[in-house]
Amino acid sequence: MTAERVPPAQLAPQLRDAITRLNRRVRQARPVGDLTVTQVSALTSLRLAGAMTPRELADVERVQPPTMTKIVGKLEDRGLVQRTPHPTDGRQVILAATEGGQAVLDQFERARDEWLAHRLAALDEDERETLQRAAEILQQLARA
Repeated sequence: MTAERVPPAQLAPQLRDAITRLNRRVRQARPVGDLTVTQVSALTSLRLAGAMTPRELADVERVQPPTMTKIVGKLEDRGLVQRTPHPTDGRQVILAATEGGQAVLDQFERARDEWLAHRLAALDEDERETLQRAAEILQQLARA
């Protein structure tokens, strides 16, 4: 069986829709907890990019600084984020994920990985190999 050639303009919306739906579903697979998706995203950004100012975090998360202030406040209240004085600018603070924040993210990642692994196990070997190749191509697209 040979696959039909699909023009990029036709493939783009199909691929975007599939990625969006899968991302949404994986993000819903999480352990019991009341963190919002935006709180988890901000905490993840701190883990991946390292400590940064609230303004930098707002830029990374593509939200307005007042919105980020609320998000960070809730994370800080739960002990998941800590503020420290900026080393060179007394008006600024630096945000970092705490050990507790790291542990919460580890739980979320395990829950998401378990959900996805369970679904992948239901596929046959050829389908999993196809997805492995697709994952490599998607990583390549993300770097472009």
